[in-house]
Amino acid sequence: MGTVLLVALAVAAIGAIVTKLVHAGQREAQAEKARLAEEARRQARRSLDTVWAMDDRQFEEYIANLCRRDGCTDVKRVGGAGDLGADVTGLLPDGRRIVIQCKRYAKHRTVGSRDIQTFNGTARAEHGADVPLFVASCVFTKPARDFAAKHQLVLIDVNLLGFWNSGTTLTSLLDLDIGRSGTNRKLHPDHD
Repeated sequence: MGTVLLVALAVAAIGAIVTKLVHAGQREAQAEKARLAEEARRQARRSLDTVWAMDDRQFEEYIANLCRRDGCTDVKRVGGAGDLGADVTGLLPDGRRIVIQCKRYAKHRTVGSRDIQTFNGTARAEHGADVPLFVASCVFTKPARDFAAKHQLVLIDVNLLGFWNSGTTLTSLLDLDIGRSGTNRKLHPDHD
């Protein structure tokens, strides 16, 4: 009887130790996951600081390079005087023609409805866009987002740009419902 009791106590003690080790491992894994998420946020922030430091031409080339990274072909930076709203053009991996308007603004600015309306008037009619895409280094106003949703324009604001820059593919961003996603609140110039 004494041996059975000793074995039962030993099993219980081993079980308690294993349980403590498992919980400690879970806490450690959660802490590591939080640390990695914070590091990714800091890295994205550093990347976006780089974006805000670019000039317009560099920003357009940066967007063109993201398109190339994601399998787009025939990608060209065409922005400049008289570009009629097209800064980058190319073909998506599925063959659809993409026309991109790029706005590299300070983080505390916004892109309004007027810019989106102008782009809407030229993207398909002048450039033959199957997918008109407007990329900004800031946020879009609510009226701009509403107009884009109504006219099936794709908007990538500073938040989505951070995801795109961090490896999210362009094709996965194209299907987002811009009328329901993102924010129209300006970032403070010193915002982290």
